[in-house]
Amino acid sequence: MPEQISLNDGSTIPRLGLGVWQVDPAITAKVVGWGIKAGYRLIDTAEGYQNEKGVGEAIRSAGVPRGELFITSKLRNGAHQRDAALRAFDDTMDKLGIEQIDLFLIHWPVPSQDKYVEAWQTLIELQKAGRIKSVGVSNFNRDHLERIIGETGVTPAVNQIELHPRFQQREIRELHARHNIHTESWSPLGSGRLLGDPTIAGIAAKHGKSAAQTMIRWHLQEGLIVIPKSVHQDRISANFDVFDFELDAQDLKAIRGMDSADGRVGPNPATAAFLF
Repeated sequence: MPEQISLNDGSTIPRLGLGVWQVDPAITAKVVGWGIKAGYRLIDTAEGYQNEKGVGEAIRSAGVPRGELFITSKLRNGAHQRDAALRAFDDTMDKLGIEQIDLFLIHWPVPSQDKYVEAWQTLIELQKAGRIKSVGVSNFNRDHLERIIGETGVTPAVNQIELHPRFQQREIRELHARHNIHTESWSPLGSGRLLGDPTIAGIAAKHGKSAAQTMIRWHLQEGLIVIPKSVHQDRISANFDVFDFELDAQDLKAIRGMDSADGRVGPNPATAAFLF
């Protein structure tokens, strides 16, 4: 089972979870149900994924006590103003069907609209009201983090960022460590682009594991929170089966050498301006 790590507010979060980005809302409940059955207790969704309702259905039918599950969602980009954020959050909670969410994140800073500080203040307000256990952000760069911390005095518990062997984000991870912010990896397999990488394939063969299992294990050994996504029951189970082997120093050195400044596959948070 994945170990629980402590966040800077005293809460704990599982190190390995199930992401549901791009999971069709029509099958989300089934997919998340498979994940919970396989052992996942951290489920990561977002308002923008339009599948929170399916996550809620899975929570209710899983047969696992609510207190054993860790549910994350994220504020949509078009709702950074306080009143809009409060409405969006209420909608999230209605769809999930829960009284308190374990972690709620600002999905993207959208610096061009310059409302992410107001959004952060609203999340803090909801946390103080007891509706959110832990507050954090996603896709925040150094300047965004330093601004919200400087203007509110509240440090995010988590920053969820694109992170995989080709884009290891060492610099911002060092900033996170200084502020006791935990790094959570989205697209941990490089959006599937690294599944055929020869370096990963060689390490996987050495350990008798798949490329996906090898990369997930790398995230865990790097001290990261990782949320791989799949819609296939066998892969969901396999992605959780990563606790019976360990990458050695040679493996870690080889993967470290894969890092590339232009390895990003998703949008750049400095310029991303899409609203949803």
